[in-house]
Amino acid sequence: MGYLIALHTLAAVIWVGGMFFAYMALRPAAASVLEPAQRAPLWCQTLTRFFAWVWAAIAVLLVTGLTTLFLYFNGMAGAGWHIHVMIALGIVMMLLFMHVWFAPFRRLKQAVAANDIPEAGRRIGQIRRFVGINLILGLVVIVVASGGRYVFFG
Repeated sequence: MGYLIALHTLAAVIWVGGMFFAYMALRPAAASVLEPAQRAPLWCQTLTRFFAWVWAAIAVLLVTGLTTLFLYFNGMAGAGWHIHVMIALGIVMMLLFMHVWFAPFRRLKQAVAANDIPEAGRRIGQIRRFVGINLILGLVVIVVASGGRYVFFG
């Protein structure tokens, strides 16, 4: 179980940590030193690379999470409330990511390819909002998953 939890945690850290870095450090730095025409390709390239890691993280999270759930908790009935919350919020996060991938990110790539900077900026704004929501959900999942059974209902 130790390896499964370690891989699960690593995948979560890559995804949530990447969102934290992008939202709290890269976004404000890029906005302060780059013109919109430079920011659009930067975000397109950055997100292309990061989203490949997110897809890998999702696969690892699903495999390790479901394996742990069924091998060690004997399914949902044996899992504590914090595991249920982690699963529910994780599914919401995955669905939000998939929406970003298939809609605004796809349109961002099209806008950058067409050099339509205003449209790229709109899509970056959409992605930023969804990443902000997912970042908050991810931070909540980390708190609940790591300390929920001890902190909230000791």
